[in-house]
Amino acid sequence: MAIDPKHLPPQIQNQLGKLQQIQQQLQLVTQQKTQIDFRLNDTERALEELKKTTEKTPIYKSIGALLIQTPNKQSIEKELIENKETLEIRKKTLEQQEGRFKEKSQELQSKIQNALSLSKAK
Repeated sequence: MAIDPKHLPPQIQNQLGKLQQIQQQLQLVTQQKTQIDFRLNDTERALEELKKTTEKTPIYKSIGALLIQTPNKQSIEKELIENKETLEIRKKTLEQQEGRFKEKSQELQSKIQNALSLSKAK
């Protein structure tokens, strides 16, 4: 039996609205984390390939629609390592946010279920 949200007390309606917002934020953070994971894996693969090259191997860097030859292996390696560190920090931050949103979502779901149980008992 489905419950019509319009017939719920305002407090429960408010909590349902908050729950929806939290779940949307959780979804956004999860999507961002997936994108960061993809970029991190890409950067790690680039670093692995870079290790296989010599100083004489030409290395190109993508800048927009252009491929530009890099001056030396060390400069691009340093840039990739810095980028990897930044991505790892961002991923850790997103994981923490994801955990908080999941926790808030579970708490709110529990409160809503309790409130619905109490309102049905009346």
